[in-house]
Amino acid sequence: MALTISDEFLDASQLTPTEFLQEIALHLFQSGRLTLGYAAKMAEMDCDAFQDLLKARKIPLYHYNLEDFEVDLKNLRELGRL
Repeated sequence: MALTISDEFLDASQLTPTEFLQEIALHLFQSGRLTLGYAAKMAEMDCDAFQDLLKARKIPLYHYNLEDFEVDLKNLRELGRL
């Protein structure tokens, strides 16, 4: 599927077509809708460059929340490593 971005939206956003795609890719990655690989592809970047963009925007590469941490603690305790 090809996506055409209207000049109207580009003008309103004051972004270049590349920047517009990067913004969409960043949002979809941050919301968990795209993997790193797919987001980088959408942004027309290699994975390393996309990771640099994430770092510059202070967007975490990994989505590690309190629930994940608690599960890890439980597993470590069960394994006798804590």
